[in-house]
Amino acid sequence: MKVVAFGGGHGLAVSLRGLRNCAPELDLDITAVVTVGDNGGSSGRLRAERDAQLPPGDLRMALAALADDNPAHQRTVALLQHRFALVGRTAPALAADGIPVSAGPDAAGPDAADSDAAGSDAAGDEAAGDEGPGSAAAGAEEEPAGDAKAGWGGVDRRIASVGGRHDPLAGHAVGNLLLLGLMELLGDPVEALAHAGAMVGAQGRVLPMACHAVGIEADVRGGDPERPDEVVTVRGQHAVAVASGHVEALRIVPAAPPACPPAVAAIAEADWLIFGPGSWYTSVLPHLLVPELAAAIVASPARRLVTLNLAAENETLGLSVADHLAALHWYLPQLRVDTVLADSKWVGEPDPVHRAAEALGARLVLASLAVADGSPKHDPESLGTALVPLLGSDR
Repeated sequence: MKVVAFGGGHGLAVSLRGLRNCAPELDLDITAVVTVGDNGGSSGRLRAERDAQLPPGDLRMALAALADDNPAHQRTVALLQHRFALVGRTAPALAADGIPVSAGPDAAGPDAADSDAAGSDAAGDEAAGDEGPGSAAAGAEEEPAGDAKAGWGGVDRRIASVGGRHDPLAGHAVGNLLLLGLMELLGDPVEALAHAGAMVGAQGRVLPMACHAVGIEADVRGGDPERPDEVVTVRGQHAVAVASGHVEALRIVPAAPPACPPAVAAIAEADWLIFGPGSWYTSVLPHLLVPELAAAIVASPARRLVTLNLAAENETLGLSVADHLAALHWYLPQLRVDTVLADSKWVGEPDPVHRAAEALGARLVLASLAVADGSPKHDPESLGTALVPLLGSDR
C-alpha cells in the first residue's frame, strides 16, 4: 500500500513515526513530501549564506523519523540531529548508545515526542527558525525585506557569537550541513535525499515539494500590534509562523514553482494521501499552493486523510478546529477528503467538526491520539494504532 504524507517539521515527523508503527501490519510504502519554505535558524542561514537550493532542516527531520531501529543507523540519526553548541559550552551528555541524553526536542532520537500544535513546529526547524529551546544562536539579524531575494521574504541570518567572537558552526545541525553538501556534490536533491536515507536505513522516501526553496508570505490582520485593525503583509515562513493576528491570505513566492517530479509521480500512484498534523499555514497548506502538486492531488485516485492538530498554534490562534478544515477547501476548492482523524479529547465540540468534515466529503473519526501526560502532542504509537483500521479499510 502506497502512502504519501505531506507536511514539515515536527508535525510531519510524528505522522511518519505513526505510519512506521503500522507499516509492518499494512505493508506500507511511505513517501514524505516536505515543505521547502523554511527561512529561519540554521536552514535560513544556509539559504542566505550559501544560496542553498533547499532548506535542509525539515528534510533532515523527516529522514530521522523514517530511520530504522538498527543501532548503527540510530547512531547516524543522532549524528545528523546533533547541533553544534557555542565554542566553550559543554557538549550534551551521551548515553551508552551515543545518543544525547538531553539535546533539545529536534536533537533527540526518533522516538522523542513531537508537539504538532501550540508551538509545535516552533520547537524545531520551522516556526522557531530551526533553533530549538536552548539554541546556541544569538545576536539574530533579519535580512531586509527589500533584499535581492525579497520574493523569499526576509531571511533570518542567525550568527552565534560568544565573547565578541563569531562561531559560524554554532546552531547548525550536522544533518543540515550533510544534506547541503550532498546536494552540492550530486547536483540533485532527490538523489541527495536517497543517499542520506540509505545512511539511516530510512523506511520510506523523503522528497521536497518543489525543486527549489520558496518564500511564504501572508496577509495578516493585526500582524502589527500597533495597528491591530489593519492588514499587513508578513514575509518569510518564520515570521508568518510567529505572527500575531488573523491570517487572511497565504501565498508562496514564486507563485508557481516547479514541483518535484518524483513527488508528483508518487501522488499519482498513491493509495492514500495524508495531510497533517503540523503548522497549518506554514507546513500543510503550502503544498496546496504549488499548482502541479495541487493538480496531482485532485487527480489522484488515492483516498485522502487529514489528521487534525491537538491545539491552536500562534499562527492559527482564533481558528477553530472546523476552520482548519475550511481552510483546506478555501485554498483547494476541488479537494475531497475521505477521513478526518481527530483526538476525542482535544477536538472540543464535535458537531461543527462533523459538519466541516462532511463539507469536504469526509467522515470524522475520533480516537485517543495524545501523549499520556496531557500535553498537546500526538503519540506516534497511538497515532499508528488509529491509522491501521483506517488505512486498511476497503472503500
